[in-house]
Amino acid sequence: MTGSEHEPGPVVRPYAITGGRTRSQHAYPLEALVLTSAIGQKPGPSRSPEARAICELCTKSRSIAEVAAHLRVPIGVVRVLVGDLAGDGLVLVHEGSAEAPDNQLLERVLSGLRRL
Repeated sequence: MTGSEHEPGPVVRPYAITGGRTRSQHAYPLEALVLTSAIGQKPGPSRSPEARAICELCTKSRSIAEVAAHLRVPIGVVRVLVGDLAGDGLVLVHEGSAEAPDNQLLERVLSGLRRL
């Protein structure tokens, strides 16, 4: 067995990273895109290492799910941290359109796929 098979669990529990909060002010969907708002502007030293990592990671758009995977933290933690960062203007969050897709467009796409 190698040492990598028995890596220790996280040293800091998720609730400690978020200050005990389990929900963000905003219910961001998994596909919401996060982008650092001011390149070069860094969060202060009072921010958690995970919050600073989000700002560094999101210099190009990344989804909430992708950020969670890169940081290896639960999605709920990322939602809380992104909500905090967005509230302070350090990241921008694009949630996409709330409108349902056009049924005619979906039918044409399905028809085209069937012809392939």
